[in-house]
Amino acid sequence: MADSKKRILLVEDQIDVAEIIRDYLIEAGYSVDLIHTGEGVVDSVRTSPPQLLLLDLMLPKVDGITICKEIRTFSEVPVIMLTAKVDEIDRMLGYELGADDY
Repeated sequence: MADSKKRILLVEDQIDVAEIIRDYLIEAGYSVDLIHTGEGVVDSVRTSPPQLLLLDLMLPKVDGITICKEIRTFSEVPVIMLTAKVDEIDRMLGYELGADDY
């Protein structure tokens, strides 16, 4: 039987932050896949699209901007950017590349 929970892909390199977010999402009834680097995220979305992508901007290997830009070439999965960057220019860039929220 297929899992009826909504699946979220969480991409966050700070393990403690990622685990807190994951725990809250699981408590809210979501299934959460967790990736700690930018490497492999695009392939994961391509092969097993989540219902939502929570994406950190500052990641090792491949940054969130590059990931979002590439995902938008083949998918309309909702993307919410997670970041400590708060400058308006960063927010505008995220939206321009296809993020649904920042």
